[in-house]
Amino acid sequence: MSVEKITAAIRDIPDFPKEGILFKDITPVLSDPELFKMTIDIFCEQIKDKGITKVAAIDARGFIFAGAICDRLNMGMVLIRKQGKLPYKTYEEAYDLEYGSNTLAIHQDSFEEGEKVALIDDLLATGGTAAVSVSLIEKAGGEVAKILFLVELAFLKGREKLGDHDIFASVIY
Repeated sequence: MSVEKITAAIRDIPDFPKEGILFKDITPVLSDPELFKMTIDIFCEQIKDKGITKVAAIDARGFIFAGAICDRLNMGMVLIRKQGKLPYKTYEEAYDLEYGSNTLAIHQDSFEEGEKVALIDDLLATGGTAAVSVSLIEKAGGEVAKILFLVELAFLKGREKLGDHDIFASVIY
């Protein structure tokens, strides 16, 4: 099955980006055309025929998946970027990370009021980035219909920060 092949390709990098962190490196999945296609197939299956019209992608690895999904399913793509990277009027929100803090932004005109949106990123850890992204989508008028991740680190309990949203992760550790 494809999920097992994808899981086998994800490699562990100890002590990155700092000592004590076991980093899940997805670049082998991205560099293998068969695995990348499988990943996009899995994500598309999760959101097709659900009334979703846009995919909101979290900076930066979410962009990789969202572009392919949007092309395949004929959807629009919205970027959720780090502060200062979007050129138009934005909503911004700060949050804490495992090792620092950050501010994310979204264009204010990203969605029609009530438009159904899928949110995507590569990894769900503590849930802070995804929770802020959900908040930004809602401020901009969107309705989060599905949240997608390639990898979830379940032991960090990131789902708890995302309330009752419909969450899917291809690979769960």
